[in-house]
Amino acid sequence: MDPDQSYISPLSTRNASTRMQAIWSQRKRFGTWRKLWLALAESQKELGLEITDQQIAELKAHLNDIDYAAAAEYEKKLRHDVMAHVHTLGDVAPSARPIIHLGATSQFVNCNTELIQIRDALTIVSEKLAAAIDRLARFADKYKNLPTLGFTHFQPAQPTTVGKRATLWAHELSIGLEEVEHRLASLRFRGVKGTTGTQASFLALFGGDTPKSHDKVEQLDRLVTQKMGWDPDKRYAVTGQTYPRVVDGLVVSSLASVAAAAHKFATDIRLLANRKEIEEPFGKNQIGSSAMAYKRNPMRCERICGLSRFVIGMTQTPFVTASEQWLERTLDDSSVRRLTLPEPFLALDGVLDLLVNVTSGMVVYENTIAANLAAELPFMASENILMAAVQAGGDRQALHEVIRTHSQAAAQRVKTEGAANDLLDRLRSEPAFKNVDLDAALEPTQFVGRAPQQVEAFIQEVVAPIRDRYAQTISYDPTLSV
Repeated sequence: MDPDQSYISPLSTRNASTRMQAIWSQRKRFGTWRKLWLALAESQKELGLEITDQQIAELKAHLNDIDYAAAAEYEKKLRHDVMAHVHTLGDVAPSARPIIHLGATSQFVNCNTELIQIRDALTIVSEKLAAAIDRLARFADKYKNLPTLGFTHFQPAQPTTVGKRATLWAHELSIGLEEVEHRLASLRFRGVKGTTGTQASFLALFGGDTPKSHDKVEQLDRLVTQKMGWDPDKRYAVTGQTYPRVVDGLVVSSLASVAAAAHKFATDIRLLANRKEIEEPFGKNQIGSSAMAYKRNPMRCERICGLSRFVIGMTQTPFVTASEQWLERTLDDSSVRRLTLPEPFLALDGVLDLLVNVTSGMVVYENTIAANLAAELPFMASENILMAAVQAGGDRQALHEVIRTHSQAAAQRVKTEGAANDLLDRLRSEPAFKNVDLDAALEPTQFVGRAPQQVEAFIQEVVAPIRDRYAQTISYDPTLSV
C-alpha cells in the first residue's frame, strides 16, 4: 500500500522517543523470541536433552537477521504468527529446526517478551520521571522565597510561594514514581510453564512422572529465566497459558498515576500563563496562532494534557481483558493487547519528554506575580491590620465593623468599576487606624508561613534520594521534534 494512503500513528511520528519505540518495535519483539528459543534450547541441552552444539550454534548465528518478508508469507499461509517465525528461523537454521520451540506454547515467547518490554519501558518511564522531578526541585529551590497569590476553588486565598507550589507538582510526580518503581519491583517472569501452565510437555520431555524429571523441569524454568536476565526467584508462582493479565491493568494504572500528576502540572501552568505569571518555554521562531500573531499559546502543556488524558483513559480496557480470560486463557486478549500494552507507554513517553522540557525552562514574571498579589493582599491582611489596631488601643468589635464595611465597598468597586483595590486608602482615612503601620502589615513575606522551609525539607527528604537513585540518568535532556 502507498504509505501516503495508510494510517501512521502520531505516537510514533510526533510523540514517543526513538528509545521507547525501539522497545515496542518488531525487531525487539521477534528478536526476543529468538533469544528465548535459544535460551530454551541451551537449557534443555544442559539438562540432558539430545540437542547438539551445531544446533545451538545455528540459533546463535541467526538472532538478528530476521527475514520479515518470509515471516509474513508464512503467516499468510499458516494464520499463526509464532509458527510463521518458527519456520522462518528454521529456514536459516535447518539443523536446529526440529528443536526450535521444543515443548513450548506460543505464550512462552509472547508473554515472556512482553514482560521484558514492560520492564524495559517502565525503566525509561522511571528515569524520565526522575529527571522531571529534579528540574522542578531546582525551580522550587530558586523561587522558594517568592510570594505569590494562593488559590482555593480558583479564588484568591492565603499566599504561598512560587517554589512551594512547585513542590506540590513534584510531590505528585514522586508519588507516581513510587508507583512505577513498585511495579518494576513486583514484576515477574512467566518462564517455562507449558500450554495450560502445568508444564506437562516438559515433564514428558524429561522422562515422565518421576522425581528426577520434576526436578529437571524446575531447573529448566529457572535456567531460562536466568538466561533472559531475570532473577530465577522472580517468576510468577503459577500461570495458566499466560501470565496473569491483571498485571497489565496494574501497569497501566501506574502509568495513569504519572499521567494524572503531569496533567495537573500542565493545567496549572496553563492557568498561570493566562494570569501572565509563569509560562512554558517559547521558541524564538515559534508561532502561537496562525491568525493571532501576538499569541503565546501553551502548546507543550496542552499536549501534555491531551496525551495524559489518553493514558488515563486506557486504564479500563486491560482490567476488562483480565476479567474476561476464561479458565486457563481465551484468545480475545491478543488483538486488544497489541494496542493497550504499547500505546500507554508510547503516549506517556511523549508526556515525559514534554514535561522535562517545560520544567527545564519555565519563564517566571516576578513583577506580575507581585502586582497580582498586591491587588488582593489588603483583603488578606485585614486580620493582621485588625490585631495591630487592637494592640494600639482600639476596640476589637468596632474595628472589625470598620474593616468589614470598607472591605465590602472596596471589593464591590473592584468588581463593578474595574478599579484598583483602595481598601488601604480607605483605612488610612479612619482615625482608628492612625497608629497602625499599614504598609508594614502588607509585607508579603509575612503571609507565606513556612513555605520556604517546606521547600528545603521536601528537597532534602524526597528529591535527594531520587537524585541518588538516578544519578546516572538525571541529566536527561529530550530533543522535541514537534
